[in-house]
Amino acid sequence: MTDQTATSPQKTPAAGSQSDNPQIRKAVSADEGSTLTTLANLWPYIWPSNRPDLKNRVLLAIFVLVIAKFVTVLSPYFFAWATDALTGEGADLPAFLVAPIMLVLAYNAARVMAVAFNQLRDALFARVGQHAVRQLANLTFRHLHQLSLRFHLARRTGGLSRVIERGVKGIESIVRFTILNGFPTVLEFAIMAAVIWYQFGFFYVVVVAVMIVAYVWFTIKCSNWRIGIRREMNESDTDANSKAIDSLLNFETVKYFGNEKMEAERFDVSMAKYETAATKTWTSLAWLNLGQSVILGIGMAVCMALSARAVLAGEQNIGDFVLINALLMQISIPLNFIGFLYREIRQGLADIESMFDLLLVPAEIKDKPGAGDLQAVEGKIAFKDVRFHYDPDRPILKGIDFEVPAGKTVAIVGPSGAGKSTISRLLFRFYDVTDGAVEIDGQDVRDVTQESVRHAIGMVPQDTVLFNDTIAYNIRYGRPDASEEEVREAARMAQIHDFIEKLPQGYQAEVGERGLKLSGGEKQRVAIARTILKAPPILILDEATSALDTHTEREIQSALDEVSQNRTTLVIAHRLSTVVNADQIIVLEAGEIAERGTHLELLDKGGLYASMWARQREADEAEERLRAARENDDLGIIKRGQTADYVPAK
Repeated sequence: MTDQTATSPQKTPAAGSQSDNPQIRKAVSADEGSTLTTLANLWPYIWPSNRPDLKNRVLLAIFVLVIAKFVTVLSPYFFAWATDALTGEGADLPAFLVAPIMLVLAYNAARVMAVAFNQLRDALFARVGQHAVRQLANLTFRHLHQLSLRFHLARRTGGLSRVIERGVKGIESIVRFTILNGFPTVLEFAIMAAVIWYQFGFFYVVVVAVMIVAYVWFTIKCSNWRIGIRREMNESDTDANSKAIDSLLNFETVKYFGNEKMEAERFDVSMAKYETAATKTWTSLAWLNLGQSVILGIGMAVCMALSARAVLAGEQNIGDFVLINALLMQISIPLNFIGFLYREIRQGLADIESMFDLLLVPAEIKDKPGAGDLQAVEGKIAFKDVRFHYDPDRPILKGIDFEVPAGKTVAIVGPSGAGKSTISRLLFRFYDVTDGAVEIDGQDVRDVTQESVRHAIGMVPQDTVLFNDTIAYNIRYGRPDASEEEVREAARMAQIHDFIEKLPQGYQAEVGERGLKLSGGEKQRVAIARTILKAPPILILDEATSALDTHTEREIQSALDEVSQNRTTLVIAHRLSTVVNADQIIVLEAGEIAERGTHLELLDKGGLYASMWARQREADEAEERLRAARENDDLGIIKRGQTADYVPAK
């Protein structure tokens, strides 16, 4: 998969690319009017092979809707017969139907029965439609988790969530309106046309047919025009939602720089575009409805004029005039619904095309057919002549060779941009190497399942992001089936149990979105605890303390040292003081191994590592002197009694 595909979530893959979802075979395009393609994609979910109960509901719903349409067609006859009975022209009717009161009751009973059968149909089909919505929403959610890190680094979270939200609603509309209402509407129209032909003659059917053709043509033309407006409105809505979520996720940054006004103006620009598009949508809908009403009015006027002329000529009676009016009114309902149905389907297609495009984006990293699990994991890691690039013109790793023996600790250090974090991503198989191989216990990670590789590795990242749930949930995330005591033991090993116990809600305390209610050190300890709970044979510490102050770093480091015991540990470090005890230190520079050895060996070489160590020592000593000066100053202020409430700086 190219970078362009990965960074364009709403772009349909080029021909020849294969989707990971065989059920979704073609892209949905509202411009192409691919309703049949959409229905073909949705049919396995509407008619699920493993759910006979849902199939029975579909069949029963179809049976009920057929009955409902026959009752709907029958009801105008009762109205016409009642009119004839009231005017004394119903002599040819059966005796029990002559009474006007009975006919009126029968007419209204038929109308009630038609509504009742329609509601029963909706109730029967509700579970079928919601099952399809749920399955497709779940399919999309799973697919998003299968897509590569490259894709998700380029995503806009707010826009992506909006695409899924609209897609789910669009699926529900298409399933309901096409399957549940489309077929019965066509059936009702066919029955009505047959009745008009039988009752009034072919010329009436010709007038009705011309009216219908003009109505459908006008509806299609206007709806196609409105699709572009609808897509513009969707894009503006997605953009506005993306900006809103991005701004709220970065709430603190907005406050730091006092840019609330700028964020509001930025959001309002997107909302102004949405306002314009939404106004066009409703205005165009008004013109569409007006045009449809005019066409219906002309058709009904012609047919009723013909019937009125026939009544005056004695060819029809008053009941026939009432019947043609009732039948035309009855036809106007499905005809109006056909217009509404078409509009809803086209708008549904516009809403779900981006969601279906997401489903057609192939996963960059896939398990080989028949790939097995990683076997007998002891933890030996080997990078063999590994080369990697995100962009062919900018290589990141250039022939990296090293091994981490089982149970040993190897640290990777180097300046920013040297490729340190890329190594951990290749080991997790977020990307595949461009050349060479990454092996665990002699097994190429490309030859085994991704799940088994990631199960064998624990990660403590630099920026720990927690779920907006309880502390217990976030620790248990390392092993969801862990007991409460195991969670507490992991917290003790991570040296955070005492802190949690002091909280009013203890382990049930909420951490807030992205863990913002906790400090950096507390979040890191939670990350360490959940990694301990996972108990992997391989541990990656990806600059796990670089964002912390020196004092907190030393506290966290003692917990990390305990976690690393008897585990194969790969430490990606910015602060060299955290790796002095590593069995081997690898120094990366511009994607190549510049030096390797123990801490003392590298200092003796006097090369890149030694110069980095000297600079960091100077910075650390300056920080220590400044901290000591502050503590002495604080102590002096307290002794002099200049303030009783002064809190020393940490």
